[in-house]
Amino acid sequence: MPSYTAPSKDMQYVLHDVLDIAASDIPGYGDLDRDFTAAILDEAGKIASEVLAPLNPVGDTVGCKMENGVVYTPPGFKDAFAQMKENGWPGIDMPEEFGGQGLPYVMGTAVGEYFSASNQAFTMYQGLTHGAASAILAHGSEDQKATYLPKMVACDWTGTMNLTEPHCGTDLGLMRTKAEPQADGSYKVTGQKIFISAGEHDMAENIVHLVLAKIPGGPEGIKGVSLFIVPKFLVNEDGSLGARNGVSCGKIEEKMGIHGNATCVMNYDGATGYLLGEAHKGMRAMFTMMNEARLGVGMQGLAQAEIAFQNALAYAKDRLQGRDVTGVKNPDGPADPLIVHPDIRRNLMEQKSFAEGARAFLLWGATLIDAAHRKGDKDADGLVSLMTPVIKGFLTDKGFEMTVQAQQIYGGHGYIEEWGMSQFARDARIAMIYEGANGVQALDLVGRKLAQDGGKHVMAFFDLVKGFCKENAEAEGMADFIEPLKRASKDLQTAAMYFMAEGMKNPNAALAGSYDFMHLFGHVCLGLMWAKMARASHDALAAGTDDPVFHQTKLVTARFYMTRQLPMTATHLARIQAGADPVMALEAANF
Repeated sequence: MPSYTAPSKDMQYVLHDVLDIAASDIPGYGDLDRDFTAAILDEAGKIASEVLAPLNPVGDTVGCKMENGVVYTPPGFKDAFAQMKENGWPGIDMPEEFGGQGLPYVMGTAVGEYFSASNQAFTMYQGLTHGAASAILAHGSEDQKATYLPKMVACDWTGTMNLTEPHCGTDLGLMRTKAEPQADGSYKVTGQKIFISAGEHDMAENIVHLVLAKIPGGPEGIKGVSLFIVPKFLVNEDGSLGARNGVSCGKIEEKMGIHGNATCVMNYDGATGYLLGEAHKGMRAMFTMMNEARLGVGMQGLAQAEIAFQNALAYAKDRLQGRDVTGVKNPDGPADPLIVHPDIRRNLMEQKSFAEGARAFLLWGATLIDAAHRKGDKDADGLVSLMTPVIKGFLTDKGFEMTVQAQQIYGGHGYIEEWGMSQFARDARIAMIYEGANGVQALDLVGRKLAQDGGKHVMAFFDLVKGFCKENAEAEGMADFIEPLKRASKDLQTAAMYFMAEGMKNPNAALAGSYDFMHLFGHVCLGLMWAKMARASHDALAAGTDDPVFHQTKLVTARFYMTRQLPMTATHLARIQAGADPVMALEAANF
């Protein structure tokens, strides 16, 4: 059975050596010294490895069951959920006034990686609740906040997001779910939603559904969509649970992965709902939840890559196959371990350099969210808005790719269920699809985010990279990292200029290159993170660190990324500059 060890040493390194969070002027960061974050990460690591990870194969093999309209989670899930609640993990970064611990988002992100890596399907129950609570916090009335948030922050009540219908996924303007106004100010919601994660289960007293629906007589298309709070059980004025609402689970989906999470078809039959935010402004409120969810899904890509890498590495060190072509390394055994072979090393280095680079990228993004929310930094808000489709799209594409590479280390043993490696690939696969398929993320990046606020935020990113390169151009030992980063950033700028020049006269030229641009951008972001880590480790070695091997390993891994992965920016740029014709020339009938 696979195992999981929380990468707390690396997490601490990124938080303190690279990001230096305790020195930041973001409110709340001054409390995040090494001892404080170590205590949190150690406790989160224990529950991840000792409680959640052993349940991961149980969730995969047993899955959720539905009997007489009741959905039962896999054995052990209820007890684990109770333990998570008791220790306050679901509300770690939620406001104290509603029962949360009030820590910065960056700490929620750090422990979230542990929980997602050890058991993605389980962690989705509390993750979706967090997103729904955030939407109510941002857009709800004072009464709605008082009614729902304390229970949701504690995860006594869980939450969902209901967007997709059988006939509409990305194009939500086509939705048919209706919300009829009632005399008392409530609405009667009628329709069917599909693919609803955690839509029905047995781990919470109530489930608070956030449902997109149209109020009759409103604007056509997406401009006529509103968002409603539709609880499974109605809530009495004193906060107690009342009558069962007109919402039910029609069935649970049979899926490729995340079997431990109940993915439901939800039927709304005149269910009582309450408007969240303004009428016909539902997407604005829902995007509060979706943007948070997209960052969380990006984390899932990293998390599955991390646990798959850990197990592949252990196997490569233990499995004896063949001899090292340069000389026997295990003379007392019949063969050398797999890890001596160059192609195995290539595979493992690709996994390692991705996981560690992605971790730094994700945590940096979390600090931008904290800067935006905790000190009103509009520039940070704009930058993380630009980065959101890159975090979601690039990290999940590459994360899935890394789980497949980890499987490959095992050969045939990776393909059979006994070793558990297929679960990581199957669970990672959904992250490329939900919360906006990655092709849509790429379109959002090129079609909306690049030009947002007159291109201010992408120019700020270019300046950030340029400034880092200039500051470190003469630093000892940094040339190996600065020069590749400069070339990659130039490729990104050239691609952006191509879109500006060609996009208006031929939109397909931009859209045909959008996916490559998302990956080009992702590589530059990880290149920047590896350059920052290289600088941090150079400084640590110069200062006489008591762990030189750790920092030397960082430098070797950074060089690998710069020489073997970052040059992909040139390939992506060449594809972009090829324009739309190679993609669009073929008539649909001739495919």
